[in-house]
Amino acid sequence: MLKRLVNSYPILTLCIILIIMLLPNLHVLEVTIMEARNFITAREMLTDNNWLLTTMNGEARYEKPPLPTWLTAISASIFGVKSVFAMRLPAVLFVVLLTVFVFKLSYKLTQDTFFAFRNALIIGSSFYVIGIIIEAPWDIFTHGFMCVAIYFLFQFFEHEKSHFKYALLASVFLGCSFLSKGPVSLYALFLPFLLAYGFTFKYKPLSKKLVAIVIILIVGVLLGSWWYLYIRAYDPETFTTIAEKETGNWSSYNVRPFYYYWSFFTQSGIWTIPAFISLLYPYLKNRVRHLKAYQFSLLWTLLAVILLSLIPEKKSRYLMPVLIPLSINISFYMDYVIREFKTLKDKRETYPLYFNFGLIGFIGIAYIFIVAWFLKGNMKGYYGYIITSGLLLFTIGVLIFKFLKKKQLPSVFYLTFALFAALLLTALPIKNVLISETYKPISGLKATSNLNLYQFNYIAPEVIWQYGDKIPAIKSEDGTIEFPKDNTFGLLAIGISPEDSDYMQSLYHIEKQGSFDLNQVDTDSKQYKERLQANYYILTKR
Repeated sequence: MLKRLVNSYPILTLCIILIIMLLPNLHVLEVTIMEARNFITAREMLTDNNWLLTTMNGEARYEKPPLPTWLTAISASIFGVKSVFAMRLPAVLFVVLLTVFVFKLSYKLTQDTFFAFRNALIIGSSFYVIGIIIEAPWDIFTHGFMCVAIYFLFQFFEHEKSHFKYALLASVFLGCSFLSKGPVSLYALFLPFLLAYGFTFKYKPLSKKLVAIVIILIVGVLLGSWWYLYIRAYDPETFTTIAEKETGNWSSYNVRPFYYYWSFFTQSGIWTIPAFISLLYPYLKNRVRHLKAYQFSLLWTLLAVILLSLIPEKKSRYLMPVLIPLSINISFYMDYVIREFKTLKDKRETYPLYFNFGLIGFIGIAYIFIVAWFLKGNMKGYYGYIITSGLLLFTIGVLIFKFLKKKQLPSVFYLTFALFAALLLTALPIKNVLISETYKPISGLKATSNLNLYQFNYIAPEVIWQYGDKIPAIKSEDGTIEFPKDNTFGLLAIGISPEDSDYMQSLYHIEKQGSFDLNQVDTDSKQYKERLQANYYILTKR
């Protein structure tokens, strides 16, 4: 049945699979700091009408261009401004968009529907492509738009006819990528694509396409830069300060050595071993069916890693765009072993596959026992999820071993993806069993108190997001304290120095009401974050 669907409706099949996998538990994971900042900005677009001069907690936030925030705010206006599902929905849809255009580009490279479909499943189940939805959600927008632009640019290079159409479409999506996160994807994905294409396919004479190239440049630049020019004109001082800070971070913040990204293939998660083997050009060059296309994806991958390595500031999530050409590279290796696995005699070729997929099968079989041991009987309210996920993953694990034994690698491949999807679909909600008893959300405070709420020193964006409204600061970065005009107000604070405490007590009666703690882990956990807790006070003028 799957074969018939892929042959007849590959893109529709792909979209349905990913939506079923990603949407049901979209709200389950707690909001991260990056998400909170973006969600607050989207909320203030709707509540304060700050669509161009974007804000976070009432203060200018020009670090990120607004296109992803606009899309998120539109989703929130439809499904609810308090809904985590609504806020995350556009990012998930861009994962789907990314996989669709990876499929389309792979098909253009190979003219093989099943190769392209497997490629799309690999990128759609790569660890950091999914993880980026919550860790740095705006990244998926800039790279998603860029992937679409690259697809149309590939068409532009390959076709004489309709090249103006492809040029215009490529320029629009290039601009949208820039309007999502500045030049990030231009450098990490687009530039290595241009270099890799030039080295492998060679640029055909472009003299007949000069006008179209000019269109790409003009439309892309205008569409990508107009918001920056607008901010520069209407709030130049703040814009300059933020720009200088962001530029300085590239060379002084989170600096890592050149080789920091050398383990990049591990970011593909369940495809780590195939990813590594796919990079072994001497081994694969005589085994792949489309050598030029393989050389292209390999060069695109390696050039992206090299260019990212040149930037002093490094973070694991910056590798996410590398997974796009890497997924194509993995597909060339998988295409080879799927065709030849039954006839392979060299154990050096078969053992890595047995180990990789055997390990995944073992995880499926052992999952229910690991969960039972880890939860130690604390399963109340989640028996349905635990039993369903346990039986499903156990069955998939057994089937992986069964088909490995029969050397039916296509079935093993799809079962590996199915195991990943089953974890997201049936196992993810079980994490709520582990929420610490010390977890005390702030989400109900606004509804139960009519006092205005302020913050002292620093309050985490996650706290502000969950509170549901702005929490203005009464102490500035230079140490100046400016109290509100309210005779009585609420105050959140993580820590108050003795000097500040004495000063406030000379002006106000201070009554501690309790504390909030958004950590879902125990205080002795390494994942516990002090910034996610705060004390709540009520201050009344003397």
